[in-house]
Amino acid sequence: MTVEKSRELPLASQEHVVLVRQAVRAEAVALGLNLVDQTKIVTAASELARNTIVHGGGGMARIEVLSEPGKRGLRLTFEDRGPGIRNIEQAMKDGFTTGVGLGLGLGGAKRLASEFQIDSAPGAGTRVTITRWK
Repeated sequence: MTVEKSRELPLASQEHVVLVRQAVRAEAVALGLNLVDQTKIVTAASELARNTIVHGGGGMARIEVLSEPGKRGLRLTFEDRGPGIRNIEQAMKDGFTTGVGLGLGLGGAKRLASEFQIDSAPGAGTRVTITRWK
């Protein structure tokens, strides 16, 4: 796998969520993703960026354009140094929330991506990586 392009953006405020959404949409369009796939990856990015700020106390987003023989994709990584997730299995269940949301963020993001990976431990922060292939 080759990383053709990489960009990191801070995540500390709602304005940063908007900037991440815009950057992800621009890369998805440039990659040639259809409108449905653009919407899926931007929606997932929005949820994960918001989680990084609200639950992780802020962090960063990395946007990467990938290529493999016969396909190209967009990989998004969201990292924080927050409290971590005590029970990832529970956090992935629809309806589970530690805040006031609907509890669809992590599970929803997973359903919207081609690939999903989460690494977290109490006190060590969280890293969520999603990829959408064309």
